[in-house]
Amino acid sequence: MSLPSHLALLGMAGSLAVADRLLSGPGSSSSSSSKDKRQQQQQQHLPLAARTAGCKEVHGNKREQSPAEQLEDMRTTPIKCRDGTLVYPYSLPTRDDQLDRLKKESYDVLVIGGGCVGSGVALDAQVRGLKTAMVEADDFSAGTSGRSTKLIHGGIRYLETAFWKLDYGSFTLVQEALEERAHMLNAAPYMNSALPIMIPIYKWWEVPYFWAGAKAYDLVASRQKSVPSSHFMDADEALFQFPMLRGDGLKGAIIYYDGQMNDTRMGLTIALTAAQEGATIANRVEVISLLKDPQTGLVSGARVRDKVKGDDWEISAKVVVNATGVFADKIRKMDDPEAIELIEPAAGVHVMFPAHFSPAKMGLIVPKTTDGRVLFFLPWEGCTLAGTTDSHSNITMTPQPTAQEVNFIMQETNRYLTTNVTADDLIAAWSGLRPLVKDPEKIKEGTAALSRNHVIEVSDTGKLITVTGGKWTTYRRMAEDTVDRLLAEKPELLADGAVAPKASTWNMKLLGADRAGIVCDQKFNKIGITLRNDYELPEDVAMHLVKSYGTRALQVAELVRTGYTDVKAGTRMKRLHMRYPFLEAEVVFAVEQEYALKPMDILARRTRLAFLDTEATSTAIPRVVKLMGDLLGWSWRQRAAETAEAIAFLQTMNVDKTALLKSNKKKK
Repeated sequence: MSLPSHLALLGMAGSLAVADRLLSGPGSSSSSSSKDKRQQQQQQHLPLAARTAGCKEVHGNKREQSPAEQLEDMRTTPIKCRDGTLVYPYSLPTRDDQLDRLKKESYDVLVIGGGCVGSGVALDAQVRGLKTAMVEADDFSAGTSGRSTKLIHGGIRYLETAFWKLDYGSFTLVQEALEERAHMLNAAPYMNSALPIMIPIYKWWEVPYFWAGAKAYDLVASRQKSVPSSHFMDADEALFQFPMLRGDGLKGAIIYYDGQMNDTRMGLTIALTAAQEGATIANRVEVISLLKDPQTGLVSGARVRDKVKGDDWEISAKVVVNATGVFADKIRKMDDPEAIELIEPAAGVHVMFPAHFSPAKMGLIVPKTTDGRVLFFLPWEGCTLAGTTDSHSNITMTPQPTAQEVNFIMQETNRYLTTNVTADDLIAAWSGLRPLVKDPEKIKEGTAALSRNHVIEVSDTGKLITVTGGKWTTYRRMAEDTVDRLLAEKPELLADGAVAPKASTWNMKLLGADRAGIVCDQKFNKIGITLRNDYELPEDVAMHLVKSYGTRALQVAELVRTGYTDVKAGTRMKRLHMRYPFLEAEVVFAVEQEYALKPMDILARRTRLAFLDTEATSTAIPRVVKLMGDLLGWSWRQRAAETAEAIAFLQTMNVDKTALLKSNKKKK
């Protein structure tokens, strides 16, 4: 079929039939047999017509369907193109299909944990040809992976430490992270982008100091050039670029570049790409115990529980990888109850302000706060993000910020702004836990020093492989090192030649990134133009859809055009909240294509509204519950329970402003 431009764009909604999946391939290092196996698995998840002809004509009328029937039919209903032909976009296997596979099949690798590292391990292992499963007790990237500063960076302060303390370890950390920064910007270019960050300078002697530091940062990254070079900016230009910046005594600024991402959606996309490659993945499936071979005593799988339906079953696997972040010790103790705890959780608080507190395309770094830390002030998702703090915390999925921490961030921010931020400007505040880790080798040597790098441990008891520590930017390297290690521990997995011994994820693009290169040649502005011109979506909505979904944005747009549940075809697009670009159609898409099971899966993670504005989120909850309830067949009792759970979650995403004011008065 000859494709007009509009049809080509529709094809980039994930796959044009099977073309995008098959032409992009799983990676150059994989064997042909493993490729064939994964291609066969992929075609099983496509409609029959898509497996054979790729497109077909549809005639005749259908009776009116229930919302649940509409949801199922979306998997096989093609999209109508300008020339009248129809095309099937790529469709992920349903959660029920994934659970069915988990119950019936055995695996080479079982990954516990669906954050960025666990998803990265699942993707790497599956691409190499290992039959892989991944289970996540909560939602994909619901923990640490979704509560970061949203930067893809090497850590410019670590480089300063490396030079001043002649610390080669810090230098290699920065070098590795900057290499991986290039990968992340290339893997999902529609979502991840370079961000200029300003270092304001108020003393003349600091000009050459920070200039030299930024140039050294550029030099370390030069092997994988992925962002523009740093440069000096005089005071007038700095104030023009960042109007809120305090101008008194300003000598100029250094501008350097790092990457920025939507962390939860990036983590989700890695997981979905693993599924597209053939991995079996499931959220809200909790490991309740590890299985062990009665003869060898080695870990041979896990007993799991579906937290949605409540049923238990066993998953058999040759290797089990523990990638649960701050919860790693819990899984380690299932293998060895006497295992020494490795994790030291550290909480980092971030606060959100309205967009007018920062330029749309310029961040700010406070290089040294009053207590010696770094503070970022960044534009993100149409708002302003400020953070972070660093304090001890208990291990929990929903850490809460304190009034004291939020006040600290506001006070440090106000040292550099012309207009002070106050409690009235605060629209959200949230905390995330970092898994600082003790190196098990050093523990054996009698020291409990925390490792700055990621740690991979193979237990003596059951050969459980645990990967933890590290940072978001190096998730792919952590995954690669983990799969390398498991192959070293289980060399028999390489015996038949079907498994690639080395990773092939370095140049791999993720779902939505025009993986075959046949759609828009990574020029994603073309999708935005189509969304504005052909679907008549406002510019902010079009930009949001492209940045969130890449080539799959048109599937969301088609939902707007064709209608869903109680919204008829031809109805103007509906926002979840009037101030933000998130659409009701995204709720339907998230349930259908992204394994969303609860309101906060959508409001906090598929969209990021709960992280941006808690008040706006609270007004959106009833409509999201209505849409999800209709699609998933919830009873009125379940709708009430889901509403209460969503409201309770929101309580952890802000601080009481009365407590905030009291905390501020105590400090004064």
